[in-house]
Amino acid sequence: MKTGGQLVVEALVANGVRRISCVPGESYLAVLDALHDTDIGVIVCRQEGGAAMMADCWGRLTGEPGVCMVTRGPGATNASAGLHVARQDSIPMILFIGQVQRDAREREAFQEIEYRRAFTEVAKWVGEIDDPARIPEFVTRAFAVATSGRPGPVVLTLPEDMLTESTEAPLARPYQPVESHPGQSQIARLEEMLSAAKRPIAIVGGTRWSAESVAEFQRFAERWRLPVGCSFRRQMLFDHLNPVYAGDVGIGINPALAKEIKEADLVLLVGGRFSEMPSSSYTLLDVPYPRQTLVHVHPDPGELGRVYRPDLAIAASPRDFVAALGDVRSAGEPAWSARTAAMHEAYLKWSTPPETGPGDVQMGPIMNWIEANTAPDTIFTNGAGNYATWLHRFHRFRRYGTQAAPASGSMGYGLPAAVAAKQLHPEREVVCFAGDGCFLMHGQEFATAIRYQLPIIVLVINNGIYGTIRMHQEREYPGRVSATDLTNPDFAALARAYGGHGETVVRTEEFADAFLRARASGKPAIIEIKLDPEAITPTRTLTEIRNG
Repeated sequence: MKTGGQLVVEALVANGVRRISCVPGESYLAVLDALHDTDIGVIVCRQEGGAAMMADCWGRLTGEPGVCMVTRGPGATNASAGLHVARQDSIPMILFIGQVQRDAREREAFQEIEYRRAFTEVAKWVGEIDDPARIPEFVTRAFAVATSGRPGPVVLTLPEDMLTESTEAPLARPYQPVESHPGQSQIARLEEMLSAAKRPIAIVGGTRWSAESVAEFQRFAERWRLPVGCSFRRQMLFDHLNPVYAGDVGIGINPALAKEIKEADLVLLVGGRFSEMPSSSYTLLDVPYPRQTLVHVHPDPGELGRVYRPDLAIAASPRDFVAALGDVRSAGEPAWSARTAAMHEAYLKWSTPPETGPGDVQMGPIMNWIEANTAPDTIFTNGAGNYATWLHRFHRFRRYGTQAAPASGSMGYGLPAAVAAKQLHPEREVVCFAGDGCFLMHGQEFATAIRYQLPIIVLVINNGIYGTIRMHQEREYPGRVSATDLTNPDFAALARAYGGHGETVVRTEEFADAFLRARASGKPAIIEIKLDPEAITPTRTLTEIRNG
């Protein structure tokens, strides 16, 4: 006989869980008690949104479901921000929520929410476990649902009295991933289409990749001299210095790359949905019938033809699709080799930062220093804001597993993601980019980095405004500033108050030494970079945007 709490933890162990993030609550004390007797690492967070984003980051970097536990009501609704990120970004995650006792349901009991009604939009499946004997069934199913087809978050709610009830239940077994393989005829058809093409391009995105599949796809692209772009915030899927890399297909796309995609005669879309941001608001491919011949590879058949009607639809995960490409051989030097080389040169020019700009701090030289002084396996994280352009456009990603950034555009993601990434890879440097507005969305998780002695380096790029919103405001309502100014703390002093290392950069030349001191401190560190609000983009000032 085991309690529901013990059965939940037993099922987590059976499914290979090594760590969970949580904010504790009395609604699931029985689970916390059972965790006491295991080797599962428990990361105690300061707000449930941060805890859920940490679980998302684990899922993002490993391909295995990140696990988060929160209490009912306010705890669960705080966590919904992380659910939304995982849903839109196709990240496997499982959120366990303590629920009111079974005999109090449907009475609006203390902190009660009916989660199947509340969270269906932001989760692949929402289940509630009424009977502790069914815990192995529900938990194993949650892992399978989170990882199969298009990955995503699953929510399981745990009534408080169910967790303390004892019962007999079958021993939990690990889930079995559901794989889907492309047919031989589909691969043969792809080879024919490539051979007949004059202006092809591949765009990689989505999830269910691995370091091995990324490397194998790169070899395939090299054989065919096929230009490759990375979908929005999926830049770690291709080595940016490979001579066939064409650039980031996302917000603020290089106009030359956008033109090449529009004029391509064949687009090979692997892994991603090509949603609003990477498609430049659905303008690069026509909906529903693209002008280009479209080959769409996605692990979920429901996504194939949902927006774009492909000429060849292949229901397969990127890993399984790439594994089938070994026999797809180029007949020789393709006709588009010079075009591929020109696209790479255009990318290198586009990703070279400007040396000058308004104010005493120039982000271009800072990005050049970061490029020269961080290792290829450094993990970069960020949330959302104009500051992220400096990272996404000017950092040249070299390896898989080095990026954690929300394609959903959620503010506050970077810091909890950095905490999770450093916990997962303590031997690697982790650098978080955050704006002043973005940082304070989940800035309290800096205390979590302190508690677990995780020496992340956080660059807070402080311009005193909600920068992206101000940019749009000045364009749409010039000179009518409303609700976008911020009053900030001394971020370096804040880091020291938490017990970390703090630096302030007010001139470009101060950055290098500040970063080296932060690295040498061995502590979680914040480097506040005071950026002139005029430097709102790498190429245009606020005044220029205001004046049209």
